[in-house]
Amino acid sequence: MDNASFPSWADVASELVAVAAGRASADTVIRGGNLVNVQSREVLANTSVAFKKGRIAYVGANASHCIGEETTVVEADGRYLIPGLCDAHMHIESGMLTPAEFAAAVIPHGTTSMFTDPHEIANVLGLEGVRMMHDEAMQQPINIFTQMPSCAPSAPGLETTGFEISADDVKTAMSWPGIIGLGEMMNFPGVINGDPQMLAEMAATMNAGKTVGGHYASPDRGIPFHAYVAGGAADDHEGTCELDAIARVRQGMRSMLRLGSAWYDVESQITAITKKGLDPRNFVLCTDDCHSGTLINDGHMDRVVRHAIDCGCDPLIAIQMATINTATHFGLERDLGSIAPGRRADLIITSDLKQLPIECVYSRGVKVAENGVLVVDCPHHAWPQHARETVHLGMTLEIEDFALAAPANSTSVNVRVIGVVENQAPTRSLTATLPVDDGVIEIANDVAHIGLVERHRSTGQVTNGFVSGFGYTGKMAMASSVAHDSHHIIVVGTDRACMASAVNRLGEVGGGITVWQDGKELALVELPIAGLMSDRPAKEVAADADAMVAAMQSCGCTLNNAYMQHSLLALVVIPELRISDLGLVDVGKFEFTDVIC
Repeated sequence: MDNASFPSWADVASELVAVAAGRASADTVIRGGNLVNVQSREVLANTSVAFKKGRIAYVGANASHCIGEETTVVEADGRYLIPGLCDAHMHIESGMLTPAEFAAAVIPHGTTSMFTDPHEIANVLGLEGVRMMHDEAMQQPINIFTQMPSCAPSAPGLETTGFEISADDVKTAMSWPGIIGLGEMMNFPGVINGDPQMLAEMAATMNAGKTVGGHYASPDRGIPFHAYVAGGAADDHEGTCELDAIARVRQGMRSMLRLGSAWYDVESQITAITKKGLDPRNFVLCTDDCHSGTLINDGHMDRVVRHAIDCGCDPLIAIQMATINTATHFGLERDLGSIAPGRRADLIITSDLKQLPIECVYSRGVKVAENGVLVVDCPHHAWPQHARETVHLGMTLEIEDFALAAPANSTSVNVRVIGVVENQAPTRSLTATLPVDDGVIEIANDVAHIGLVERHRSTGQVTNGFVSGFGYTGKMAMASSVAHDSHHIIVVGTDRACMASAVNRLGEVGGGITVWQDGKELALVELPIAGLMSDRPAKEVAADADAMVAAMQSCGCTLNNAYMQHSLLALVVIPELRISDLGLVDVGKFEFTDVIC
């Protein structure tokens, strides 16, 4: 049963009451389990749970009165029963997968609810793209709620997108059945300065009784932060230290602690709970961005919960932060996030609360995975052809397109360099002295070329700059049509010929990621849908992604999940220095700056 047709509590209330009272039989009874009660934060031994019509009818020590001839009885044998896990903030597109294939990848890991912000596809295909993501999400056997993207472009005037999202678009989307709120409000300077469009988007969301997602990517916790909170953002996932987490919850926000493929922000913030003793119910776990390799090889929200426990968090608190806390934040605590009467029958059976092996997963009362194997179908949307034809270069790129000219008669120049920070989204604004050869600035040491190629309107525009931190050696290049958030083609390399070849290759295949070395392609991940996603099975995409990671390593890169760092180099709403199709951006000042100092 898909989410659109799933009955509300009111629709089946009489049947739930009848089962709980013993007048009718349950569809399924799981008995003899140790119930993790996230409402009271305790473990209740020898507990049984009865399902009816995809919802929980009864939770108690003895469910024999709920069992009839047609009831399926499952023996928990003393294992733990925990609520299905919820990802409070994430982007499906970052998995390189469509909603159907993303769901298929994470269900065996115990994820039964996701709160997704499809602002990646919004930048490429606009409101139509958001609707397609929403519609495929609504078909899935787990709960995928959609937040209407708020910022496309993320920073007006500093980048060019394929489409723009308006306040009217937000108002329209609020009537769609799967829309849970407004996606992360990345234009925090706009909110702070009272931008009418940003305030109108948030007003439309609040008038619809829904949640405004936050994104305050600034270390300034003074007056600007307070002004941003006053604008209505209900949560934030951009904190990187304990003081960030504390500041957010003290202002009435939910502090979202993320562990993605490259973002490791749980350990540095969870001390607000483990050491400072703050109320954990205002803290929520999320992934933000996980690529397919992470999902297949390491896990999803189960990975995040394990990590929180490894960081010293009480297992019951960690589970609360991935279940009831999330449901409460979005106003859904009466519908999901706990094992209690009336809630959706989303449940995991596990034998260990610390290692958290996901042995059996139920979603809406149906077994959806067992021992790591998906046992249900995840339906696909019929993606139209124009959604697969979104890379428009307008020209064949040449070596000269990635050459940055030096001032006349100079033998060396001082330049600004984007400094990559491992496992964090922010970059550093660095400087370097680089040599000049025949009027062109060349690279040296750990500094590499970076180029941003416009791909939405066939303008042929190329912005050039420099980046450090990847550790690349030899002659190589890596290009991607995933370049948050405007998603032009971003290419990093040590050789301009390889850079041109890599970008042209993505033009041929319609988008994806490619790694080149010594004039040859080492790896290719094809992402034909909007240049962001594949509708192939997750394991196939993950295999290509693993090959891509191996190719990056063969080119000298040793960073953890460097692909995620690569894809965010154009995200002009996270400090300190970024590149866009319009130029090099000083994010601290929200203005363009020159490459040459």
